[in-house]
Amino acid sequence: MTKNLSEKIISSHLIEGQMDPGEQIGLSIDHTLTQDSTGTLAYLEFESMGVSKVKTKLSLSFVDHNMLQNDFRNADDHKYLQAVAAKYGIVFSRPGNGICHQLYLERFAKPGFTLLGSDSHTPTAGGMGMISIGTGGLDVAAAMAGEAFFLEMPAIMGVKLTGHLSPFVSAKDVILSILKKLSVKGGVNKVLEYFGQGVETLSVPERGTITNMGTETGATTSIFPSDDVTKAFLKSQEREKDWLELKSDNNASYSELIELNLLEIEPQLALPHSPDKVELVKDFDGTPIDQVCIGSCTNSSLRDLKLIANLLRGKKVNDHVSLTISPGSRQVLENLASSGDLLDIIKAGARVIENGCGPCIGIGQAPTTDAISLRTFNRNFKGRSGTQSAKIYLVSPETAVASAINGKITDPRKLGSYPNISSSEKIIINDNMFIFPHKNSLNKEIIRGPNIQPLPNFPPLPEILLGEVLLKTGDNISTDDILPGGSQIMSLRSNIPEISKFVFQYVDSSFPKRALDKGGGFIIGGENYGQGSSREHAALAPKYLGVKAIIAKSFARIHLANLVNFGILPLNFVDKQDYNRIKQGDFLNIDIKSVKDVVSLTNISKKEMIQVAFRLSNREKDMIKVGGKLAAIQAKQANY
Repeated sequence: MTKNLSEKIISSHLIEGQMDPGEQIGLSIDHTLTQDSTGTLAYLEFESMGVSKVKTKLSLSFVDHNMLQNDFRNADDHKYLQAVAAKYGIVFSRPGNGICHQLYLERFAKPGFTLLGSDSHTPTAGGMGMISIGTGGLDVAAAMAGEAFFLEMPAIMGVKLTGHLSPFVSAKDVILSILKKLSVKGGVNKVLEYFGQGVETLSVPERGTITNMGTETGATTSIFPSDDVTKAFLKSQEREKDWLELKSDNNASYSELIELNLLEIEPQLALPHSPDKVELVKDFDGTPIDQVCIGSCTNSSLRDLKLIANLLRGKKVNDHVSLTISPGSRQVLENLASSGDLLDIIKAGARVIENGCGPCIGIGQAPTTDAISLRTFNRNFKGRSGTQSAKIYLVSPETAVASAINGKITDPRKLGSYPNISSSEKIIINDNMFIFPHKNSLNKEIIRGPNIQPLPNFPPLPEILLGEVLLKTGDNISTDDILPGGSQIMSLRSNIPEISKFVFQYVDSSFPKRALDKGGGFIIGGENYGQGSSREHAALAPKYLGVKAIIAKSFARIHLANLVNFGILPLNFVDKQDYNRIKQGDFLNIDIKSVKDVVSLTNISKKEMIQVAFRLSNREKDMIKVGGKLAAIQAKQANY
């Protein structure tokens, strides 16, 4: 029987279940990664599982998000993360080494392996022929403890690429074109698998850009084959021994098919405030801008920034524009400095900031009031930049440079000749900012700063849920809406009582106090509730405030899993029109004694009954009963 690439890797890691789309499957996980924004909580969870050492082939802890050390909190978290890594056998990447996805692709990604990461853009490694999935920190902690990772078997969507990209059209334009076709929920419970003659024209960093932003479609992951292009990239990283040729069988089938001729793609941009509001750059040519930010895990590779340097050579950033560059890794920065390309960037007037996530998550470089900011990032949700009134456009590096030079949105094809970026140059390899674990470190004492608080202990859900509707939201509520980013809030990631004070800060700032005063209650959501980041704090903080259930038209995959993990009941309207029959302030009664697939919700305020559905597996229902995934794992460990 022929198999596509995704099926080959999934079947080789299948522990439980059948590979039928929609069925629950359990996978063995080879590698895990965390970043500091989600990592502190993940390792607190891991510690509570009572395991003496990680059981994966490789686990990595990166510091790339909360690097501003305005006070003790972030610094304390970093010290804690380093100590945990040493004690439990985890590779630690020090602050300033770079962004987890860029570093992982350079130094650790292996074709045919599985990767689970506590960051939604973990699918970046799919550019190396891996099944790499973003999820909440608790799922990653469980994988480190040797547990299988469970998910709904995704449908495999084929994306056939033909032709080649024209000058000044890039991989970013490819994924924006796909987002325009699929929307931010068109990839839910699907893998986007790329194949066809056009694949061989794309470098590994370009493939990584495409798989990274596949996340914005809601896809479980995205994947490219491992071929001679992959081999060349691994050779440049002195890791040729890790190469393995992997591709789909001839005549492999897909659940559905998209065909894209790369030659027909033009420069694209995503308008505020959603990655799928995609239009042609030329239709907005001449729009004045205030800021350009180049970097993030989407477009911060050596290839990207060498291109930027070439396009800036001998030119000057417009007087009315602030241009920032965030290299994706220390390796990228060192090679730019060695080749002299960094000097071209600096001479042009760009600001080079630390190798990390920074402005992508609202930490630094917040735009001015009402600014138009062009960014090579992957998300442009309202307020994510740190300025609520700013308008964020997502663009390619080529469009970003052309616009920074001219002070207005500019079709990059106006820049003239496209530079030839060689991929055959010798790359400087320097791993001295990784700390690899040693056997004699396993008894290391772990020091916890005063901001690192124990995990709250939540009892199981009662059989009858009573409470008020605390909030009713619209469609596409993101985890940024539920729990915003930014330096002030993100420094509280290891302190659930404190961070819970910011839940729905920009949607309804009264929510935390009302929730506590009323003893908790319910949230009503629209379509795609919880899209965006994997931050499990967006489930854990509402749980701390007493949220018992969320009733929505549909849920984003990662957030749905996080709700189950922490014992918040995710319910779907059987008839989506019933969404209109509930208002904020209504008092509800939900009887879940039997935990059937469909139960009745009583709106006591209106004396109406509505049907709502448990779209969960039996395993997930059992977890809900005992209070969530951590409680279930602790009970399992206690029985060994």
